[in-house]
Amino acid sequence: MTRAARPPGELLLYGATGFSGRLIAQRACALGLSPILAGRDAARLGGLARELGCEARAVGLEDAARLAATLDGVAVLLNAAGPFTATTAPLVEACLAAGVHYLDISGEVPALAALARRHAQAAACGVMILPAVGFVVLPSDCLAAHVARRLPGATALTIAVSRTDALSRGSRRTILEQWGSIVAVRRNGVLTSVPIGTRERRVDFGRGARPTAAVSWGDVVTAFHTTGIPNIETYLEVSPAERALFRFNQQLSAIGGQAALRPLLGLPAALLGEGPSAQQRAGGSRVIVAEASDADGCTVRARLRTPEAYGFTALTAVAVAQRVLRGEQR
Repeated sequence: MTRAARPPGELLLYGATGFSGRLIAQRACALGLSPILAGRDAARLGGLARELGCEARAVGLEDAARLAATLDGVAVLLNAAGPFTATTAPLVEACLAAGVHYLDISGEVPALAALARRHAQAAACGVMILPAVGFVVLPSDCLAAHVARRLPGATALTIAVSRTDALSRGSRRTILEQWGSIVAVRRNGVLTSVPIGTRERRVDFGRGARPTAAVSWGDVVTAFHTTGIPNIETYLEVSPAERALFRFNQQLSAIGGQAALRPLLGLPAALLGEGPSAQQRAGGSRVIVAEASDADGCTVRARLRTPEAYGFTALTAVAVAQRVLRGEQR
């Protein structure tokens, strides 16, 4: 079918050649969606498109006119290209102009906060903006909604996620770019921050209490809109070495030497492969714990085990895209 003859209502996947993007593309094709594959690198896109039997559209984010033309015949854009602080704005602008619904797999607090501020504009355009439809933050948001329903009037929410060593190169790059001296939290309904390394908890992920440290996780944005709970913190299970690194980073920031550490931390990531192998991912899982409490000291806690994060992201992102393509958006 030629482009001109294509029916409207297709899915375009931006960032298709990245680690998560490729998994999403494979999942979509396995379900018969045949998404349009998009991104910057025409050669890599062409190879993946031939492999999967899909159309490829190469376009950078700096060319607004070409980006708008790329959305011809598209009903839903799914953004898998991070860091999302760099990719969301131009893609959302194009979606608003073209009347295309926007999805992404971001978990980055600044990107999610910026998108939340565009709700009224998107609604006026008849466009839905729905970020974070992958492992971050779809399962934790569902768990947050669950504990909030069990404890009406909850005033505080904490979400903790078990650790993993299986990170893609893109995930590591995003983490390094967000590396800083502060951690995002929500206090009395307002996004604010605390120094890195100053908030720790012990959390039972199903194998006894484990140390966790506060991190900037997307739920400090999304869970507030889902639950209305005004005080939210997010934690990640840490090894002794990681815990020490958080504390060291806090000391460095106090003396102004933190910026010099970031390039050194990036060296190991640059030497690693693109992401965990299929064999590594096959037996993997993650655990999320959500705890809500109220002013009277009542506490409700729930625990959720998910498959490995990258495969889970492919499953959920495609499932959400299918629902939006069927017109189930709000």
